[in-house]
Amino acid sequence: MVDMILVTGATGTIGSEVVRQLAARGEKVRALTRDPAAAEVPSDVETVPGHHRDRASVEAAMAGADAAFLVGVFGPDDADHDRGLVEAAMAAGVRRIVKLSSIGTGDPRYGVFGTWHHAGEEAVRASGLEWTVLRPSTFASNTLSWAEAVRQGTPAPNVMSDGEQGVVDPRDVSELAVAALLDGRHEGRTYTLTGPEALSASRQAAVLGEVLGRPVRLQELTSEQRREQLLASGLGEAYADSLVAAARFIEEGGNAVVTEDLREALGRPARTYREWAEDHKEAFTAM
Repeated sequence: MVDMILVTGATGTIGSEVVRQLAARGEKVRALTRDPAAAEVPSDVETVPGHHRDRASVEAAMAGADAAFLVGVFGPDDADHDRGLVEAAMAAGVRRIVKLSSIGTGDPRYGVFGTWHHAGEEAVRASGLEWTVLRPSTFASNTLSWAEAVRQGTPAPNVMSDGEQGVVDPRDVSELAVAALLDGRHEGRTYTLTGPEALSASRQAAVLGEVLGRPVRLQELTSEQRREQLLASGLGEAYADSLVAAARFIEEGGNAVVTEDLREALGRPARTYREWAEDHKEAFTAM
């Protein structure tokens, strides 16, 4: 039995769904978020202020927690903070941790991007705690970045190239995170999480167009254009360069990976991109 579960990154793509699913199960949940007043969480979830880069707030949030979901990497400069989440969990007496990592961690072919989660993963495995590492592929929800262009009927910039990837539904990643937080059977496992098929961005656009009943067009970008778009979005040069290198790796087919880890862990097939698109089509319709 888990008495209190801390969820860091509690308003993010995965963390928010982890909070929702845990609360729906009646679990006692504490959500770490920068702005508790603005956090949209179930009414019975405790919210506490903090940020993964603020060690004092993390330590305060860990107090009394029996398990913790750790989200500590949002860019190339977060390795020490990612490791710090594990250290704070150990110091607070947390028993079980689940770390959100990324596909390709430790693979030198990814370049710098493959190192972002490495320090955190090493800390998790050396912690002496019950641990699980989740390495998801690209999220189906990343195509929400196309929504405005799709609503306007203009081509959406394809920032991460047209290589095939094992596109995964974030709800599946969250469901496995919840299972690992509550069930010791996942202890010591590193799961690589993908959908059931490898899809290119253009194939995702075709599927989305079929769901919406109208074409979804993409604007293909050169590496330099991709970098300019990322910088224009507010990312720093190191962050942008890492993503450009990762996009090149994807374009060359390096991330065309499909695993059965979700089926094995959850006892059911992973959701398809089409299922995700059907459930989120309202985001792409005219407002």
